Parts: sequence; structure tokens; C-alpha cells
Amino acid sequence: MALVDFEVQDRVAIVTIDSPPVNALSQQVRQELLAVTDAIAADRDVDAVVLACAGRTFVAGADINELGNPQRPYLPDVLQKIDGSSKPWVAALHGTVLGGGLELAIACAGRVALAGTKLGLPEVILGIIPGSGGTVRLPRLIPLEKAINLVTSGKPMAAAAALVSGLIDRLVDRDLVEEAAQYARALLEKPVQPLLQREVKNAHAIGWAAMQRSVQQKARGAIAPLEALEALKDAATFDADIALDRERQRFLRLAVSDESRALKHIFFAERSAGQSLKTPDADPVDLSRVGVIGGGTMGAGIATALLLAGSSVTLVEQTSEAAQKARERVSATLQQSAERKVITAESAGEALQRLLALADYDALKECSLVIEAVFEDMAVKREVFSKLDAIMPHAAILATNTSYLDVDALAASTKHPERILGLHFFSPAHIMKLLEIVRGAKTGPVALATAHALAKRLRKIPIVSGVCDGFIGNRIMAAYRRDCEFMLEEGATPSQIDAAMRNFGFAMGIFEVQDMSGLDIAWAQRKAKASSQASGQRVAHIADRLCEAGRFGRKTGKGWYDYSSGKPVVDDEVMGIILDESKRGGFTRHSFTEADIMDRIIKTIQQEGMAVLGEGIADNADDIDVVMINGYGFPRHRGGPMHMMSVETRHVRTVA
Repeated sequence: MALVDFEVQDRVAIVTIDSPPVNALSQQVRQELLAVTDAIAADRDVDAVVLACAGRTFVAGADINELGNPQRPYLPDVLQKIDGSSKPWVAALHGTVLGGGLELAIACAGRVALAGTKLGLPEVILGIIPGSGGTVRLPRLIPLEKAINLVTSGKPMAAAAALVSGLIDRLVDRDLVEEAAQYARALLEKPVQPLLQREVKNAHAIGWAAMQRSVQQKARGAIAPLEALEALKDAATFDADIALDRERQRFLRLAVSDESRALKHIFFAERSAGQSLKTPDADPVDLSRVGVIGGGTMGAGIATALLLAGSSVTLVEQTSEAAQKARERVSATLQQSAERKVITAESAGEALQRLLALADYDALKECSLVIEAVFEDMAVKREVFSKLDAIMPHAAILATNTSYLDVDALAASTKHPERILGLHFFSPAHIMKLLEIVRGAKTGPVALATAHALAKRLRKIPIVSGVCDGFIGNRIMAAYRRDCEFMLEEGATPSQIDAAMRNFGFAMGIFEVQDMSGLDIAWAQRKAKASSQASGQRVAHIADRLCEAGRFGRKTGKGWYDYSSGKPVVDDEVMGIILDESKRGGFTRHSFTEADIMDRIIKTIQQEGMAVLGEGIADNADDIDVVMINGYGFPRHRGGPMHMMSVETRHVRTVA
């Protein structure tokens, strides 16, 4: 079947791309679009053209599988034909208009979009830049500063903002193709100057050195955003033909870079995550009303995530007063989402209306899924599940939001262990994309199918984990946190380690993370496990001594750092404890370079990752990469620790 076709209506050719699911610009689509372009150019019955797409979206990008291995006809050649047409082309936009799709749209003489359309150039997310004229045409259409933000961030722009900036010409709420046809006819009477003949908008207003520093800081070590900025600078510096050639060469070079390979790897790893949860033999339970037990920070965050996804939530606390505070906490979070423009104020109000907060377990009976989010203590959680076991229908699924505790032990205390599983949300639960789904030894297929459906409903990435202390993410983080404390004993300082991690590309250093989350949480875990610790195992006591001194992190004003000045500062008390523990352990302190520090951290992560794989805790190595990137701030442009190990292995084999 043809993927691109056209029909003529009143001397306007309506070209339709129909290549589900997202009308990607595959080789076949490009070939057929080029043929249609030539046919229309030769058709004397056609004066103007509307370019539309069937289905739920306009072109949402190129074919990622071709990245690094482009096939003829190349997209720039197709777009040059459209751009140079004597007959005006108008793009009729809806859904998502991304990457090559937006480059296609801006090669047209005009753009008409449905309200709700999102437009963007997210190539930097794959370690590349727009390679078909995007960095050259875009700043001739919208102000250069806006073009820089769009291209270097990769974040999409809403249709309303696109109209204001000049990225689209008309915004409509119905009859998209007809409105586009009318605009195409209008362009016949009042032609517009071809983009490549225009000047870059507001080029004089850009301070390139300052802009480079800003982009570099946000990129956290990634190369593509800086390359995108340079391409836009080329567009403002050179003639269009030269800028187009420089853009294309830059694109082709980046398409085969290590960074692009790493980002392509994690893109596909995220898309394939959670496949083992799918089964044709089980259907998920109804998620229209979900129960949450516990209205603290995590419970309120989970409730907010459910409300934002359209579910009704029954939130249960110990007392009516606690339930009211939980409701206020959820309300405040919804309000923050509205202030950030994630939702409208009206949507926030409607979501809050779907929340029922009270101190009555019986109210949970109408819920097919209940998520427990109480204090991280096995005795407390067993008490909760005992109550649920007594009142909930047998078909209801019961989940625990635990970070470390044994899901199998919890399930064993119930009459129906097949309906028990872990749902490890990451804080803040309504924002973080990762969801670790902990599959117990007796967790049944309905519970797993429900977990998969929940992740999809909440737009989270589901990663399946077996049962162990800390599951995938916290187990690995505990391992490298422990080794970082060993490095403190051996001569490093907290600020050196944190700086090395940030410079590597982590969002935060390990000691900054601990101060933010609270040192008392991990301290409680260590004390609970102290009796089962193997004799002779190396243990660092620095963090314990900080906790004994009341230094629990930002919430107490002091942790690994002193926050009395508003900024993290290593003070004498912490250094005194570190030096004392070095002496007590008999260590001769020595200096560490950033390379030394990161080599230790990465190797520790990889070793623990291999142990997680060997024990069958993770389904595959890709899942570990997804967890570390989406839950623990590992730099995305490096592809994850296990990807790095596979690259290193391939490099060694190549050299050998």
C-alpha cells in the first residue's frame, strides 16, 4: 500500500502521509513523498498544496533505526524540493510535530495547527542535531533566542506559544485540512518570501559566549546541545547554503558518535522495559479507583500521580486529623502542578474532587488496587497488610511501596500471596518517571498485569525487579555509597567526590543526595541489618557518627555539609570525624583525582550490576541502565553503566 498519496480539490492538492503509528519519515515515506512532489509540480490542475497526516499525529520524527546509516532519498533533498516549489505548500499539523516532522513543516510556505499540537526538535535527546535544515530555517522563522532554546533543550513547544513566536501561522480548533487549504489559497494572492532568503531573526541580540556557558551548564557533559548551538551560530554567520552544508556534516558526524549510540541505546531500552509483565493469560484489575494507605510525602505523591492520571483515590490515614493533613498535602502538590503549567487550575480542582481522605480502612473495599505507603518498617507494614487481608475482596491487588524490605516475607504473612507485589515509586512520585515493580516468588499474573497497566496509566517506565535488599536501584546505590565512604577513609573528601560525580554528569553527588533525602533513613536500615552482617566485612562508620551527632541532612541544617550559609559547606566537625575514622581504621590518607574517584564508582556500580544480573534480580542489563538513569541521576548521554561496560568490552576486543 502507498504511504503517501494525494487528491486534488478545487485546484489544491491534499497530500496525505499514512504510515502508522506516528508517520515516521522512513525511506519508503521519503521516496513516495518525493515522487508526489514531482507529480504535483508537473500537474497543471494544482495551484497549491496541503500536507497532512492520517491518524493521531503529524510526522513525529524520522526513522531512528536509520540513524547513522541514512538511505536515499535523503530528507534534506526532499525538503529542498518542497521549499523550492513554485506552488505554496501548507502543513496541516496535529498531534506531535517532532524532529524531521518539524523540519518538514518549516520547509513548507505555511503552517496551520490544531489546538493542542506540540512542536519540537528533540534531536539532542538522541545525541544529534537537526540534519535537514532545522537549524538554518528555524531562526529565519522565529527569533534566534527561541530557536536556541527549542533546539538545545529538545523540549517541545505548545501550539499557542508557537503561534506567538511565528512558528505556526494559524491556530484552529476544527476543520484542519480545510483551514489549511484556505490559507494555501491566501498564499497564492499574497506569497511569502522563501525562508532561506530571509535574515536570521534577532541575531544581534545573542551573546554567544554567555549562551554557550548556559547551554554547557544545562548539558551536564553532553556534546549534542553545544553542537546544536554551534549550528545555530553558523546559521546566523554564513549564507544559507553554507550553513545547510555545515549542519548536514555536523549531523552525519554526530550520528555515529559514542554519545548518539549511548542515547539511542537508552531510548530503545526504555521502550522495551517491562515486557516480561505482559501476558495474554491475565487482565489487569480496574484502576478507576485506587486506594493509598499513608498520606506522608510518598503517599501524597502517589495519590497525586493517580489523580493526575484520571483515577479516583481513597487515601487512608490513622486519624481524621492526619487524613485532613494528607488532603492538604495533595492539594498543595496539585496547585504546584498548576503553577508549573503541567495542568490547568480547573484540572487541579477537578482532580482534588476525586480524592477521598479519611481514617477508615473499610472505605478501601471499593478499590481493586491498594498501595501501602506507610513508614519503612516491616512490623508496621505487616500490620497494615493484616488489616487489608481481612477486609479486601480476594480479587483485589495489594502493593507495598517499599524501598528495601522483603516483599516475600510480607506476602507470606497474608492468605493470598499471589496478589502481593512491590511498587517502588521514586520521590517525588508524581514527577519521577521510574517505577520498580517488585515481583515476589508467589506474585501472580493478574498482579503483574495490573502493575504494567498502572505504569502505563501513570506514564512511568516499568522495571521488573526480583526480591532482594534494595531491589535493583537502591542495592546498587548502597554499594557505591559504601565505597564512596571507604574513599573518605582513604583520603578523599565529600566535596571532592560530589564534584567528580557532577563533572561526570550526575545530577548530584552521592553526599548531596544523602543530605537531601535524609541520613536517618539509611541509618535506620543499617541498624536493622547490623545483626545479620557478615563478620570481617569492611564497614565505614562515618555516616553513623554524623547521625549520632544529629546531622541528618538539609532538614536539620547539617549533614555531610553545613547549610547554615544556605550553601553546602564541609565543616570542621565532619572533617574531624573523617580523619578520626581514617586513623581508627589504620589508613594512610592519599590524594584522589576525579578520574580515580569515578573509576571506583563506575566499577562498583558495574560489579553490583553484574551480581544483580547473576542472581536474576533484573531481567536484563538494559533495565539496570534505565534504573540508574531515571532513578539515580546517572548521565543519560553515557547510556548507563552496563552500556559503558559493554562498550569498554568491545573496545578491548577491537584493540586485541
